[in-house]
Amino acid sequence: MSEAPLPAIRFLPSWLLGRAAARGRALVAEALAGEDMRMWHHVVLSAVRDLAPVAQADLGRGIRLDPKDLVGVLNDLQAAGLVVREPDPKDRRKNAVSLTEPGARLLKRCEKAARAANDELLAPLSAAEREQFMEMLLRISATAE
Repeated sequence: MSEAPLPAIRFLPSWLLGRAAARGRALVAEALAGEDMRMWHHVVLSAVRDLAPVAQADLGRGIRLDPKDLVGVLNDLQAAGLVVREPDPKDRRKNAVSLTEPGARLLKRCEKAARAANDELLAPLSAAEREQFMEMLLRISATAE
């Protein structure tokens, strides 16, 4: 791959973080593809596991996914038997989403694959450097919230 046109750009933190993020997304996407999953499907399964039963609208807000896009992802996951949508016990006008047993099993495999991909991304760092890097990333990303 060719370098950025200007040396000054190649050393901007935003440029380097973007390149690292793109590499990380590619590694995780490839790992998830081995389970026939896509990134947003994995994110939704993980959020549903953590929040279930969760109202569909709350789920979308929680993961910051456009409602129309969320419906498409949920349709895919429901068609595959990985989630169920039922009337929300708190408000029957809304749908609540829950994980099925096959969804929980697939999520465990996806989490293992994603961890392996992240380990590959951070392989050049020692354990201490990884810990420090994660602490710094959390500090910088927290300022954007």
